[in-house]
Amino acid sequence: MVKALLMIYLVWGMNWVVMKTANTFFPPITFVAYRFLFGAIVLLAVWRWLGLPLPKKKYWPWIFLTGVLQMGLNNIAAQTSMVTLGAGMVSVLNYSMPIFAAVMAHFLLGEKLTWRKGAGIILSLAGMVVLMDIQAGGDVTAILIGLLSAVFWGLASIFVKLKLSDVNAISLTAWQMVCAAVTLFIYTTLVPQGPVIWNQASILCLLYNGVLASALAFFLWSWILQHIEVSKASVAVLAVPVVGVVGGIIFLDEPMTLHILLGMVMIMAGIYTVVTARAKVRTVEKRLSGSHSGE
Repeated sequence: MVKALLMIYLVWGMNWVVMKTANTFFPPITFVAYRFLFGAIVLLAVWRWLGLPLPKKKYWPWIFLTGVLQMGLNNIAAQTSMVTLGAGMVSVLNYSMPIFAAVMAHFLLGEKLTWRKGAGIILSLAGMVVLMDIQAGGDVTAILIGLLSAVFWGLASIFVKLKLSDVNAISLTAWQMVCAAVTLFIYTTLVPQGPVIWNQASILCLLYNGVLASALAFFLWSWILQHIEVSKASVAVLAVPVVGVVGGIIFLDEPMTLHILLGMVMIMAGIYTVVTARAKVRTVEKRLSGSHSGE
């Protein structure tokens, strides 16, 4: 679990810079379509090599729905909002997903929204705002689109947990990407999006997004969702923007300021608060049970 989360932090954390760069070469929806085409090809090759069976018929409507929501609409909204907003702003909007996921999980999955869990979510999100040094204002439409990306991602995560927990993670992710890519290419064929600039930089953006940020990271995300609560998983990935900031410091000589350090500490404290909630509850219950049995 820890290794999977660390890999997601690294790959998705650095991907915000790559996605912002990709808008120089691709129309947003076209880039998302190509991104998941590349990812689908990689995962289908792995799926075939492992000899995995097709998911059962009853799962396909949910595979299609979650593929369109999580990989299609979520990423289209994020990519589109970055046309006028900075990568940092969009990452904060996108990673507001835990708020929506935790609330939906409370009603749909029975994952109780405790005070401790709520406090951890608020602390982590506040840390992200501090980390990115977001200022008021900006393109209101783009901001709303960015928030929609979080809603789509959270809703898809709920459906994966509710309906697709028994599907092999590789099969699930591969066919989600196929559904998303096919749907997006149909749309871009019917509604032209504009020209693509093909060069070394644009191809590298696609390779990074297709192989690492899509095939690898989304497979790991599907696997994580099948093993822990949606609300906990969604908060755990809030460390992704931290990696983006650290990457900027290391590779772009960006300064380490007080608000960056404070934001990182707040995010990690929030994550710890949420992901250790159940463990602490179980410890207390065990102690109470032991004391009762000794009476």
